[in-house]
Amino acid sequence: MPRISKDKISFIMAENGMFQKDLAEKSCMSRGNLSTIINGKNCQARTLLKIAKALGVDVAEILED
Repeated sequence: MPRISKDKISFIMAENGMFQKDLAEKSCMSRGNLSTIINGKNCQARTLLKIAKALGVDVAEILED
């Protein structure tokens, strides 16, 4: 299962002046669920796509190396 890089997503959010609540709204998920995923829980590919789309980046840019 894909895992989001907390550092990468935090950097992209900061570049865009976004907070987790903003990203949660744009990706149509709860802030709690988003926080859990960012903090290391695996997520489904479609969830990963929603987050990347909300950030305006390619999925590869937010995955752990």
